[in-house]
Amino acid sequence: MSTVAVGFNVPQEILLDLKFTEKAFTNYARQYLALDLYANKHVSLGYCAQLADMYKEDFIKFLGDNGVSIFGFEDENEFYEELRNA
Repeated sequence: MSTVAVGFNVPQEILLDLKFTEKAFTNYARQYLALDLYANKHVSLGYCAQLADMYKEDFIKFLGDNGVSIFGFEDENEFYEELRNA
């Protein structure tokens, strides 16, 4: 899979206020961007886990810790349909 480097400038004061290193802030930004993309159904669980630089299992736990469920069924029938296909 090919990748693209994306970056943005952050005022140094923010890192100092948060007591984050540049690497820690980069990891934070990646994880919460991945969480938002998954929560808003823009990107799959697997891609979001990759973006967050986490194993899928760890990303699922991270989602749960942040109140995001991996189960997004519209109704009971959709749940049972997914269960039959598992």
